[in-house]
Amino acid sequence: MHRYFHKAAQALTAMAVATGMLTIPVASARASTWQANEDDALLFDVRVGQWRVGDGVRGYQTDSGVCVDFADIVIAFDLPVRLDKKSRRATGWLFEESRTFTLDRDSNIVQIVNKSAPVAPTAIRDVPEGWCVDTKMLASWLNVEIKADLSNALLIVSADRKLPFELAEERKARAGKVRPAKAFDLASLPQARDPYKMFRTPSVDVVASVGAAHDKRSGGRLDARYEIYLSSEIAGASFDARLSSDDRGIPENLRIRTYKTDPDGGLLGPLKATHWALGDVATNATPLGVQTTAGRGAFITNRPLNRPDSFDRTAFRGELPNGWDAELYRNEQLIGYVQSRGDGRYEFLDVQLLYGQNRFEVVLYGPQGQIRRDVKMIPVGLGSIPPRETYYWSAVQDSGRDLINLGGVEPGDYLGLRGGFGLERGLDARTSVAASLFTSVLRGNRTTYLEGSVRRAIGPTLVELASAANLAGGYAVRGQLLAQVGETLVSGESAWLLGGYESERYDRDVRRFNSLSVDHSLRFGRHALPVRAELRYIDRIDGGHRIEAESRLSFNINKINASTELIWVKDHSPSGSDPDARLDTSLRLSGRIGGLRLRGEATLALTGDRGFRESKITGEWRAGDTSDWKVEAGYSSGDSRGRLALGHTRRFRHFALTGQVEVASDGSAAAGLNLAVSIGPDPHKGGMRFTSEKLASSGQAFAIVFQDENADGIRQPGEAVQKEVELTAGLSARGPPTDAQGRTVIDGLQPYEPVLIGIDASTLPDPFVQPATSGVVVTPRPGIPVIIELPLVSAGEISGNLQREGGRILSGVDIELLDRNGRVIKTTRSEYDGFFLFEFVPYGRYSLRIAALSANVVGVEMALPTVAELGRNGGSIDLGIVTARPAQRVAGLAQAAQGP
Repeated sequence: MHRYFHKAAQALTAMAVATGMLTIPVASARASTWQANEDDALLFDVRVGQWRVGDGVRGYQTDSGVCVDFADIVIAFDLPVRLDKKSRRATGWLFEESRTFTLDRDSNIVQIVNKSAPVAPTAIRDVPEGWCVDTKMLASWLNVEIKADLSNALLIVSADRKLPFELAEERKARAGKVRPAKAFDLASLPQARDPYKMFRTPSVDVVASVGAAHDKRSGGRLDARYEIYLSSEIAGASFDARLSSDDRGIPENLRIRTYKTDPDGGLLGPLKATHWALGDVATNATPLGVQTTAGRGAFITNRPLNRPDSFDRTAFRGELPNGWDAELYRNEQLIGYVQSRGDGRYEFLDVQLLYGQNRFEVVLYGPQGQIRRDVKMIPVGLGSIPPRETYYWSAVQDSGRDLINLGGVEPGDYLGLRGGFGLERGLDARTSVAASLFTSVLRGNRTTYLEGSVRRAIGPTLVELASAANLAGGYAVRGQLLAQVGETLVSGESAWLLGGYESERYDRDVRRFNSLSVDHSLRFGRHALPVRAELRYIDRIDGGHRIEAESRLSFNINKINASTELIWVKDHSPSGSDPDARLDTSLRLSGRIGGLRLRGEATLALTGDRGFRESKITGEWRAGDTSDWKVEAGYSSGDSRGRLALGHTRRFRHFALTGQVEVASDGSAAAGLNLAVSIGPDPHKGGMRFTSEKLASSGQAFAIVFQDENADGIRQPGEAVQKEVELTAGLSARGPPTDAQGRTVIDGLQPYEPVLIGIDASTLPDPFVQPATSGVVVTPRPGIPVIIELPLVSAGEISGNLQREGGRILSGVDIELLDRNGRVIKTTRSEYDGFFLFEFVPYGRYSLRIAALSANVVGVEMALPTVAELGRNGGSIDLGIVTARPAQRVAGLAQAAQGP
């Protein structure tokens, strides 16, 4: 019988007892003179956190408190307890098998495990329903807290642990996650619009370090370095600056940039740009001509932010403060690693793309144990350029020079003024063309490249043909393909450089270049081992050639990501004897073993001077919420030098400190201290806030959670706030609980990536108060705090009985509840008798419909002719019988069959 029928039966029983329809047994002589009566009868809903337990518990208000029916409690919590009214005993266990329970009513003794205690005369009452146990006594038996809320007819149970039914619900939730998640469009959800301003108080990240070292070659020295990164908004555009010093604390590099980024392409009016930048900028690469470079200049494009520069290659460049290092993952495989190099940047150039979806993740590791992640999705396949869409880019740059040069210019092959533009056009769903014109300086000589390409999708294969002319002399042609054959990914390239063609994309002595690579995942049960093999043939201008073979095996074992590479190189000289073939191998790993995070790499020579060339391994572990340790060991065969370093990080509320000591096998020693602090505006409290989080390089969301009494979504004076509520950001990020003023902040948001900020309903103290919406979508900008308000509203229930026209019950049918904007907020399934129930529904106006799959199966229309409005005057609505109409398509087919 459904819960409401069951409750009604319980209420009728209590009324029957009060009117004499049932006989009331004589109370025990040992109890008080209180007798069960209708005025004292109660019917409770049992609540544990957000959960409703059982179908209701009967009870009474006695002269000494509140008692509840023990049998109802046993049923509600599904306790393995047997009640024997003849022997007046109850035996079993309470929540845990080791917590055995025996109650003897005749001797008034209760025994839990090995402890026995007497039962007071008023602790258990004999009532018509059975044994009515005082809530205080029951709480001590169950080792929980029980509060009887008489005004709301609630029995609120709380515990310092998760009860078995809660663990069961969590298991169900985990199992539910295995099912494909429903896709939803962030654009359809409420958006937090934050217009650019003429000026915003900047956010600043500061990293400063001092150190002392002594070695045999240079003697003793004292170093002092700092890096300051600032981001803000000036004149309606984003602005950032980076200042770094040399080892003596003297300013060495200063980079300044102003820019705007809009993933929706709403910049510069008719240009519909997605990004423009002035100052210290990076340029695009072209397929056969130029590489991406950094320097002072200007850049503009309307290309999607995640679109690669070339057909099968891309590049990653970003800020990397001193003392940090970076890893690059492709589809969860570790493929690259770099350390800070002094100029404050990291670069991963010519990173190969595979057919299908390429998920790249750059992970940055800081000296204080900081971890920063930047995820980028790059699809390669159909639809990379939509039909009749045109993408463009244009750049001008003084390569290798900062906008404000504080020191000298590092020598390089690409120094000098460069610039150009490029266009891409989608002809149809499978074909696109591209062209570019670019001029640059290569090793002191001015070069100009005119390039063109055509790309075509043929089944699960992408083919590109490209050509380029260097106006200073020479031309090049290239063919490429990316394909998927079953579960195997294939990539091939063949390029011919003729007439003395030189460019930044190929070495200057190359005449012909051919490569073929294969990626495949070997399956071992539920485990996969990605394997990659690549063969390259390089024909030189002088008549020599080189053959390179490379293989990589990646694996994940107990959360350890590892990849091992084997590289074989054989050179042929046009004159004289050929050098011996060279065979090297390397191993990279990253992951966790328990609480220990490991990162390491090693390079070995398997021919010639065999043995280790260089190796390093780093282990990091957390010693508490605010403390980390780091140990690093390395060896270099070039100078036969081993080194060992130990570091400790302590994170305070406003900053983080790291101390490190290092010793080497040649007698060298060093010690250093590193300070990291970020400063940014605090919209909640006013003024500035100090934290160890990176504020200037990431986004921030400041939120207020409040009780929306009039359900208008805007906080009015007098509307209360809600403390101790947690927020979610996307799928994994979380914020700290709200404070006494209902305020909290979420740091570390990925810039320009829309993310849904919502309330974690499981942290709400009252299940009948729920979030008014799914949340607010925020598109963060670096260093800019976005202020949002998240309303809570009272919640109720919507129930009814589903049937089709003609009165036939519809059971096992999925029903969706839609808000005013047509968004599905809840889904339920009709029971065997057609009954359905939506619980914890925020107050508002809703419509119902049958889920598409269910409607198709049972042959009815999705829309249901029912509207429900929850509010203060109706917090629980019973819609009665809800009738689904037969699908019109059936009638349409019948009419078509009959003909005109």
